[in-house]
Formats: sequence, structure tokens, C-alpha cells
Amino acid sequence: MSQLQPWFENLAKRQVKAPKVYVRDSGLLHPLFSVATPQAVLAHPKAGASWGGFLLEEVLKAARPDQAYFWATHQGAELDLLMLKGSRRVGVEFKRADAPALTPSMRIAMSDLKLDVLFVIYPGSKRYTIADRIEVLPATSVAEFKE
Repeated sequence: MSQLQPWFENLAKRQVKAPKVYVRDSGLLHPLFSVATPQAVLAHPKAGASWGGFLLEEVLKAARPDQAYFWATHQGAELDLLMLKGSRRVGVEFKRADAPALTPSMRIAMSDLKLDVLFVIYPGSKRYTIADRIEVLPATSVAEFKE
């Protein structure tokens, strides 16, 4: 298990300040959920968390940021991963959906955190833009992630 520390600064919003715990190894996580087959994993309510935790590790390994955090407010806005590299702020969201769309959380994160770019990682195969500086990337491209 690993902890991802919260990012917080004086934003005039109540922000989550407790670390986020995730399991790095889905091979250990799935037996804890009592799932043994790929179909059982996909049907499990925590399938998205498992998928996101795996990809988070892969993005961190490929991107090698100077610092990494998650961000959330008590009002419900959140960002799965905030990476700082030099003066750049890169956001990453993990969406287990066929065609991720722009969400209010993404708009709030872009504005409040002053992100240079936000990537949405999904299980599809097509790369596309959903808004200015917000791009959807296939999970298969994570190994080449260099932001």
C-alpha cells in the first residue's frame, strides 16, 4: 500500500488534508476483494479504484515527477493526481469510461490549481481533446507518458 499526500494551498475552499491510501499491486488487491476472474474484477464496485491505482503507479513510473499529490475539496471537486515537475503543474484523471467528457471537477481543478495541462486516462484507444489543455489519452499510452 502507498499513500498519496493531499495538495492544499490557500484557495478560499475547504480542502481535504488526509492522505489517500491505494494499493499499488492489483494482484494483491483482487484477492482482498475475493475476485478471481477478470469478469469478477470488472463487476466489482471497486473495479474503478483498482484500475486507477494501477495506472497511477504506471504514470508515476513513466513521468518521474518532482512531487505528486491528489487534490480534493469538501465541496466535491477532486483530481486523482497532481504532478509537479519544475514549474509545470500537470493534472491526471483516471476514468474507466468508454468516452470521458469534461466534468465540473476538471474545470475547477484547471482553474484553482492553475494546471498547465490535464490528461484523462481511459481504457479506449483514441486520443482526443475535450477542452483547452485537457486531453484524453488511452491507457496503453501511459508507458510513453513524459509530462
